[in-house]
Amino acid sequence: MNDSQAGRAGKPGVVSARITPIGGLDVLSRHEVARLRGASGSGLHALLRRCALAVLTSGNVSDDPRAMLEQYPDFDIQVLQQDRGMKIELSNAPAQAFVDGEIIRGINELLVAVVRDIVYVSTQLEQIGFDLDASAALTQSVFEILRNARILKPQVDPNLVVCWGGHSISREEYDYSKLVGYQLGLRGLDICTGCGPGAMKGPMKGATISHAKQRRRHNRYIGITEPGIIAAESPNPIVNHLVIMPDIEKRLEAFVRLGHGIIVFPGGVGTAEEILYLLGILLHPDNASTPFPLIFTGPRQSAAYFEQIDRFLRLTLGDEVARYYQIIVDDPQVVARTMVKGLEKVRHNRLDTKDAFFFNWALQIPLEFQQPFRPTHEAMRALQIHHDRPRHELAADLRRAFSGIVAGNVKEEGVQAIERDGPFAIDGDADIMRALDQLLQAFVEQHRMKLPGGSAYVPCYRVITH
Repeated sequence: MNDSQAGRAGKPGVVSARITPIGGLDVLSRHEVARLRGASGSGLHALLRRCALAVLTSGNVSDDPRAMLEQYPDFDIQVLQQDRGMKIELSNAPAQAFVDGEIIRGINELLVAVVRDIVYVSTQLEQIGFDLDASAALTQSVFEILRNARILKPQVDPNLVVCWGGHSISREEYDYSKLVGYQLGLRGLDICTGCGPGAMKGPMKGATISHAKQRRRHNRYIGITEPGIIAAESPNPIVNHLVIMPDIEKRLEAFVRLGHGIIVFPGGVGTAEEILYLLGILLHPDNASTPFPLIFTGPRQSAAYFEQIDRFLRLTLGDEVARYYQIIVDDPQVVARTMVKGLEKVRHNRLDTKDAFFFNWALQIPLEFQQPFRPTHEAMRALQIHHDRPRHELAADLRRAFSGIVAGNVKEEGVQAIERDGPFAIDGDADIMRALDQLLQAFVEQHRMKLPGGSAYVPCYRVITH
């Protein structure tokens, strides 16, 4: 059943349809369907609607969490439980998700992933009743979500490379990320990213070409996101496995548990957050012998960016931190070869420690990296950014500072807090604050805070430099 309405008076075209979900979703109970329909006070309908709209506008280039809802104010989604299975009813959905009245298959699959993850997290995980103040339980919850999403692949040698980088990057940086992805794909490696545009799309796009050249089948282009991010950054069209984690901390843990190595392309505050998260974990004494290949790379034009990042990391975490990463400029082949060598070390280590290839159980992630951080004005001001703290603890609070800025930039809750109470204040040791202020200012000048073409960037933060 399809009802198409062409765009008029500058409004985008919309389609109303009842679709049959394709794969990856078990039959839902009446209780689960009721929660998704918003039939109770704890209903999940608003979350479902926001995430579903992001998927239906897959490929859209925007970082405004309100833009899509304002563009499609009449959009609605309902999950219908029927005797012969489940149906998804879409009302006034973006026409770009359909071709000749039929929903695009890949978008259908991503829509199923949205329903699957929202239902699973809100019902089944709640019923299990994990102790969210226990590190092992939080790791178990990440495992359960990934397993339910059918992302974990046993009996496959380590070949999953996580690619981090900004959604707002230059054309040269985007093209370079494609070249790196191409070289990774030639060597039989799969790609996992944050699923959005920019440096998250480039490696996947490059890998699709090389995978096709190598006649490689069953390729994985995994996108891992969370509700606050997907609302602002729709999945790119190449993602064929989508997982929506409940919060940024579980998203980050999913990256490092699932991936076998990480490549970092130029980015902004979100990328800095990811770097500090991983380095904070690797700096923990319990992980001293755990191999984890980490490469920073970009074109020649981005060399200054990585110099800034390197200086900031050395100033805050000490010169020793540099041994955990390699900086490779303007050489995609060397990046890929270096990553392959690193993955071989990971393989041998997993065999020696009897750890799984598909999920890194052995990596010790401290609780302060796992507990959700809600970036309020009070919480941001209370961060302990001081040299006299253990390095991994300092990294944890620096990660939270960048996480708060991400929230203030693109997440609805953070945007509202800034509109209501003004910028977040960030305080700490004077030299760290000066370095942080310089780094953030460089991000602004390089247009890494916000996609170009819209309104000028207005900082959501205030660094107290004394």
